[in-house]
Amino acid sequence: MDLTALTTGLNTFWVLIAGALVFFMQAGFALVEAGFTRSKNTTNILFKNLMDFCIGTIVFWLIGYGLMYGTGNGFIGSIEFFSKTDHGTALGIPNMAFFFFQLVFAATAATIVSGAMAERTKFISYLIYSAIISMIIYPISGHWIWGGGWLAQLGVHDFAGSTVVHSVGGWLALVGAFVLGPRIGKYKNGKINAIPGHSITLGALGVFILWIGWFGFNPGSTLSLSNTELVANIFVTTNGAAAAGGIATLLVTWIKYGKPGLSMTLNGVLAGLVAITAGCDTVTPGGAVIIGFLAGILVVYAVEFFDRVVKIDDPVGAISVHGINGAFGTIMVGFFAEGNGFKGLFYGGGTDLLVTQIIGVAAVFAWAVVTGLVLFYALKHTIGLRVSAKEEENGLDYYEHGERAYN
Repeated sequence: MDLTALTTGLNTFWVLIAGALVFFMQAGFALVEAGFTRSKNTTNILFKNLMDFCIGTIVFWLIGYGLMYGTGNGFIGSIEFFSKTDHGTALGIPNMAFFFFQLVFAATAATIVSGAMAERTKFISYLIYSAIISMIIYPISGHWIWGGGWLAQLGVHDFAGSTVVHSVGGWLALVGAFVLGPRIGKYKNGKINAIPGHSITLGALGVFILWIGWFGFNPGSTLSLSNTELVANIFVTTNGAAAAGGIATLLVTWIKYGKPGLSMTLNGVLAGLVAITAGCDTVTPGGAVIIGFLAGILVVYAVEFFDRVVKIDDPVGAISVHGINGAFGTIMVGFFAEGNGFKGLFYGGGTDLLVTQIIGVAAVFAWAVVTGLVLFYALKHTIGLRVSAKEEENGLDYYEHGERAYN
């Protein structure tokens, strides 16, 4: 028996199955965003999540993959049309297996933005900015950390993408929602009016699907089954952080509002998942539970901050879940890292890793905000970013698509 061929086969199978699980997260995002928004915009939300992956597949294959993993320089990869350069063999898997795994991550970053800008964005504008995110914005900052760029050389550790994927999507969502403005009726006479989603059932089902998908997202990032102990530990840390995030949000909402809130608790689970993604390979199960618990608390106050203080209307809490907790989780590596070649502050590693992680978070934040401002203002002042008041009030399903989700 050829042991090398067997090993390659097993690793390839593992990466492709994990990639399929990450792809399934598109369904989770679609259901969360649809459930947390009004029924009159359901077709629009589902359509956007579908096109995220369709468009992202083509543009990442065309240019994005090369910009992210091409040799290039510390800032940007290289133009490698149609992913012809082999970046997989050196990792022990075929290039196309590695390409597919990275593609599903790119699509995840783009789809995060749609939730924060839901119910008021022009469909054509959405298609354009989704393409640019998957083709240019995400691959370039991804190159900095995962493609051997300047942050990788500095020592930033983001194993599965708390910052590379989630924070990029979250910060772009922040800028997009800011440029777009709040939904009609959200803020009136200095008061905040809640606009509840139409189906907590869809939202809950979406979170369960995302939770399942994360078992491809984080453990699959090993790209190998050779270290079975590491893979198993990542399963446990990922799951523990999610559970702790949900429990923390449950407790906070119960104490703060007098009743436990399911919709916020669902975001608490997601916050725990996002936060553990950077350090899932380096922290202990106990460290993961602490990180997830803190993320579950943080997401409640982050949602309130954006909603009440800065008055940025984010229907699904994408900025707080992905932007804030992506950054938080990346920084927590500097405190809780204990294995896989890393030691954080709490384990005698000093402050070097912590400072490095903060630099990485700040650099990606600046990149996403600046490019996001350019992108969204360009769309706003050319083809337009927002639908008319009449279209928004009557629903995007009918005016944008002529097709309602519920007949």
